[in-house]
Amino acid sequence: MNAPRHLALLLALLSAAGSASTHAAGTEWLSYRDAYRAMIVFEKYGRPKNYLQNQIQLVPARKGVLPDTIQLSLQLKGSSVRLPLDAIGRAVFPVLKAAFDENAPLLIDGGAGPVSFRARISIVPRTDGVYDSAELRAACAQALDYQRYTGASARGSACVGVRFVYPAEGAAPQLRVRANGQPALLPVALGAAFPGDEHGAYRVVNYRFAEHAGAAQLLAAGAPLAIAPLIE
Repeated sequence: MNAPRHLALLLALLSAAGSASTHAAGTEWLSYRDAYRAMIVFEKYGRPKNYLQNQIQLVPARKGVLPDTIQLSLQLKGSSVRLPLDAIGRAVFPVLKAAFDENAPLLIDGGAGPVSFRARISIVPRTDGVYDSAELRAACAQALDYQRYTGASARGSACVGVRFVYPAEGAAPQLRVRANGQPALLPVALGAAFPGDEHGAYRVVNYRFAEHAGAAQLLAAGAPLAIAPLIE
């Protein structure tokens, strides 16, 4: 073997070894194929889902919140695609054939320990902050139908309302119900973003259908982090 070829091979081997070492010691990672199989179910779901959105959500192995420094990226051969995370650790999942064929890793940087993921269904927020109660009921019903489609755990459950989620700090949430009279301010509590979730503490405003039987509108002064269906 001549010297130039020998040197090129040596540099390639050192580069590969260094990359593997950095990947193993410096970052957490998820399998794209595993995530794809979980996320594609919603894409293939054929029943009404116009009020819903499906996102990949990072979940820390230990109870608590994700650090603000955490970042998620998809590492394809020759390129990297950053997947911006919202304040609850959710990102839009890219459906890419090349990523599936490569089983490209989803790299997690800036974390504080092992991180897993889940496919997270929520209700699409409105840009004008005005929500008709009939549409919220329909959105919750779509979420319940989807949960029944994906598993048996929701078969004995019912839609009881929706939860508007806001940051734990900052301006107090202002969510009012307007029916026949003066708009009434709904109470704010501390809780998880999604029912049954042990990760994170937020200010939440629950709108329960049984407490507001007639037609009404919800007026949200600020954009929520998420709108979760209340299925009990």
